[in-house]
Amino acid sequence: MGTTNTDPILLEIPERFESERLLIRAPLWGDGAAINEAVRESIEELRPWMPWAQTIPTIEESEAGIRHSRLQFIERNDLRLLLVHKETGQLVGSSGLHRIDWQARKFEIGYWVRTAFEKQGYVTEAVNGITNFAIQELQANRIEIRCDSRNSRSAKVAERAGFTLEGILRNDKCDVDGSLRNTMIFSKVRGVEY
Repeated sequence: MGTTNTDPILLEIPERFESERLLIRAPLWGDGAAINEAVRESIEELRPWMPWAQTIPTIEESEAGIRHSRLQFIERNDLRLLLVHKETGQLVGSSGLHRIDWQARKFEIGYWVRTAFEKQGYVTEAVNGITNFAIQELQANRIEIRCDSRNSRSAKVAERAGFTLEGILRNDKCDVDGSLRNTMIFSKVRGVEY
């Protein structure tokens, strides 16, 4: 599909879909407590990579974040997606499609997983599901994964999901401590990888 001038607010975007073990869904009012619990459990693993994880949020702050994410989803500005274990209903992590360019149909997948679910393939499963969702439902032309070049676990997710390393932007961003860091850019592009 080529470019489109359709106002994204008019797009009918499914709010939930499934992978083998996960329900992947848009955030809902009331999800703040589950997010807060997952962040509290995982703060030490998140802190080096996530600017928002420098302090433990209150439940109210987590709920406010969820509500903002819900509004952004409805407005089609950012499509945060929660990863919920289908059998237990427990929150596994958070992901989504960010930095959206609707005209070019370009999306960036971001993700984090709670500590209890690390190293079990949940993030790769979610990335594969979200990639397929972006291709099938949103007619994505380009999907990116960007990560700090020191975050080898995040880079391995991109590689396992079949994304191609396009390059490394040197001194591209400041890390959580304010030091310059490099950013790895992985992508899948319509007509090349799918």
